[in-house]
Amino acid sequence: MRIRRGLPVLLSLLMAAAFAIPAAAQQQEPPAAGAPAKRPARPARPAPREKPAPAVEAKPTLLAQFAAWGAYTASPGGKKVCFAIAKPTTAETKPPNRPRNPPYMFVTTRPADKVTNEVSIEIGYPFKSGSEASTQVGTTRFALYTQGDGAWIKNKAEESHMVDTMRQGDTAVVKGESSHGTQTTDTYSLKGLAEALDRIAKECQ
Repeated sequence: MRIRRGLPVLLSLLMAAAFAIPAAAQQQEPPAAGAPAKRPARPARPAPREKPAPAVEAKPTLLAQFAAWGAYTASPGGKKVCFAIAKPTTAETKPPNRPRNPPYMFVTTRPADKVTNEVSIEIGYPFKSGSEASTQVGTTRFALYTQGDGAWIKNKAEESHMVDTMRQGDTAVVKGESSHGTQTTDTYSLKGLAEALDRIAKECQ
């Protein structure tokens, strides 16, 4: 069982700012917040969810905007992080019009942790306990494990294949189920992702 390490407050601010600022404005100024949360470690046995660590001021810098994807860098806690971020082009719920926070998809590189192109999703609501989510790119489906309102690829060995598939794809469709039984389908445009990943790779070598 993997336990997520609590979403930093600054990430919440980042997502709120990115959602509120029009696309044209996002190309001019980065949102004032932190970097994406790390993939949670897999503990030997189930453990209670930890409280978020105190936020460290680390305003991200927008490196470039590539269509739907923004490339950013930040240094929370003095450790440099680079990430690409996008929000879905369409977000549907069943039953319709169920409230939730804005969803986002991240692809993160953390040189200090030797992590490259880690895919994570903030769905905007607590997932149903023990449920899996999925990302569909073309005809290829990737299973995701969930914790809180976050999701990561279930089979870590498939992550590089997932990123390569996303680089070449047109859309990524993310499906999940909330703790209240609401089913969601979020469609992300993948236009600009390859360029955003190349830019963060250059920044976080």
